[in-house]
Amino acid sequence: MFVVVKRTNTFAVRPLTDADERLLRELLDASASLWNELTYERRQQFFDGESVWDTADYRKQYIGVLGSATAQQIIRKSNSAWKSFFALRKDGEESSPPSYWGNEEGGRELRTFVRNDQYTLEVGERSRVEIPVGQDLKRKYDLGYHERLRLEVAGDPKWDGKQGRLEIQYDDVSDTFRAFQPVTVPDFRQDSPLASHKAALDVGANNLIACTTTTSQQYLYEGRELFTDFRETTEEIARLQSELREGRHSSQRIRRLYRKRTRRRDHAQNTLARDLMERLYVEGVATVYVGDLSDVLSTHWSPEVNEKTHQFWAFRSFINRLATTAEEYGISVEVRSEAFTTATCIECGERFETERRGDMFRCSCGHEGHADLDASRTFLEQETGTTFETGSMARPVRLKWDDHRWSELSHSPERAGPNEERTNQSTGDGKLASAGTV
Repeated sequence: MFVVVKRTNTFAVRPLTDADERLLRELLDASASLWNELTYERRQQFFDGESVWDTADYRKQYIGVLGSATAQQIIRKSNSAWKSFFALRKDGEESSPPSYWGNEEGGRELRTFVRNDQYTLEVGERSRVEIPVGQDLKRKYDLGYHERLRLEVAGDPKWDGKQGRLEIQYDDVSDTFRAFQPVTVPDFRQDSPLASHKAALDVGANNLIACTTTTSQQYLYEGRELFTDFRETTEEIARLQSELREGRHSSQRIRRLYRKRTRRRDHAQNTLARDLMERLYVEGVATVYVGDLSDVLSTHWSPEVNEKTHQFWAFRSFINRLATTAEEYGISVEVRSEAFTTATCIECGERFETERRGDMFRCSCGHEGHADLDASRTFLEQETGTTFETGSMARPVRLKWDDHRWSELSHSPERAGPNEERTNQSTGDGKLASAGTV
């Protein structure tokens, strides 16, 4: 059977000159302005009980800067966001109306969308992408009537197929312009018996993801430095709030820190989801199980764990991000209970005579292992009925965030230091405990 699926190419784009960068920033800023104006009008109409579809013709207002096709893409993106919002409400789910792309005072989220037939991507020794701009910007930056903005592409796109709508956004954390290009490609895995494996994810904070697959492969995504950065920013926000004059609740600097904190977290989580799904795709994984943390998110035993569960993880958003990315690779994500997996020994099945200290897991039977990797393995065995023999696991792949990508580390996390002090597993060690351990 011949099946086509959607994939997404992600790559950095670089303006060739300073003038090109200024032009690109103006283009993205105008797109954000259009989105915000339309969002404001629609939110006002929604809260007043009026139809959100009866709006001003914003396309005409922005043709000079964005061009007609790009302006229309922003409006269509808004239409799609509002339709999704109303669909969720109809299904009885709690949801907020589409929000703004920031503001001038606190900083806008710079992004735009280019229709699939309005840009050209050239891949080769000097990869380039060309996008349209409005005539007003062309005159301002001395572009010819038929010229387009040319940007250098860093790296070769992975997928080759029918191109979809291009998204370009500015990542202020890494000071990089990024492009996202959905493409439609044939999926030859549909008839392949290799695309039938499963994986289970243990979600934490010190280690963001511990993953075990039925191919006996394990992956560990470390998160300590990410959380430290998140917490330091949170503490700086609290300090600045304590210095505000009476009656004030925020400031431009505080709003910028909030946005910086959120963007750094989201960038790391977005990149993690894509890196993990690419690896699982190669492994032939078709189904991913992830633990349901609903009970954990309402139960906490220390301020640090509370901050990690409620603020840093934004669990529902992450699962949505994970599922959306997995869909691009033809992988399904299923949320299941992972009760007792963090407390269960993979060797003897003991749940109560076990201890953990950070990453170290110990059982009274003598087993010692990595707590989160063991938990993901137990979770996988629980969902699949598979039992792995001792020593059957491949050496775990350990990954660390460097503000741009997840990079593999050379040493294995299988064992923590042998002289670590023993402690009861219920201490606030930064691990998100399962429903069965709180």
